Amino acid sequence: MNRTEPVIEIKDLTVSYGAIQALQGISFKVCKGEIVALIGANGAGKSTTLRTISGLLKPRSGEIIFENKPITNLPGHEIARLGIAHVPEGRRPFANLTVYENLRMGAYLINDSRTIQETMNRIFRSFPRLKERFSQPAGTLSGGELQMLAIARALMAKPRLLMLDEPSMGLSPILVNEIFNIIKEINEQGTSILLVEQNAHKALSICHYAYVLETGRVVMEGTGKELYENPRIKEAYLGG
Repeated sequence: MNRTEPVIEIKDLTVSYGAIQALQGISFKVCKGEIVALIGANGAGKSTTLRTISGLLKPRSGEIIFENKPITNLPGHEIARLGIAHVPEGRRPFANLTVYENLRMGAYLINDSRTIQETMNRIFRSFPRLKERFSQPAGTLSGGELQMLAIARALMAKPRLLMLDEPSMGLSPILVNEIFNIIKEINEQGTSILLVEQNAHKALSICHYAYVLETGRVVMEGTGKELYENPRIKEAYLGG
């Protein structure tokens, strides 16, 4: 697989929480147009990686390069402005605001009202259920609808890299399939995606490339298909 033209490249990244080293020199990349998955057990460092890329955590060492520019020590709002959107675990809508108001909050970096409206129209084509809930307070939505809203809100900023942290957590199997179909559709429309997902089966079934994290280190990598068929991965993450 020819993986050229990285959108983002992580080089020898180390991150600590006090005396605990959460990331121990990890390196990986997401190339243009790819879905790249990070899989691994709880505590492997997956969410820490996303939080560091988005500027919520500061690394002890290493480098983060986005579209050939170093962004390692930039504040979070500047990283977002460059075109990286992070959908954290837990969905966290503005519960008292309507679906529409939540989406408008996602477009806070865009000043052109026509662009905002065009983006919203496109999002409603991908998320028809959100269009139906347009004027409802976000706090009244179901878990699946909240996850759709969290992803849609991030897309309002028109990111070139979308980072998703555990998008299927707590959802029924039918909703998990729906969310993963949406992720594939977003990618097919041109957005590169970095996906952290406990459901390794689903992640490997849609990603182009994947990295396996164990205790803050990358221990294996390959295409989604290669890892899906790897006996060690099957035993550890796919239920044998």
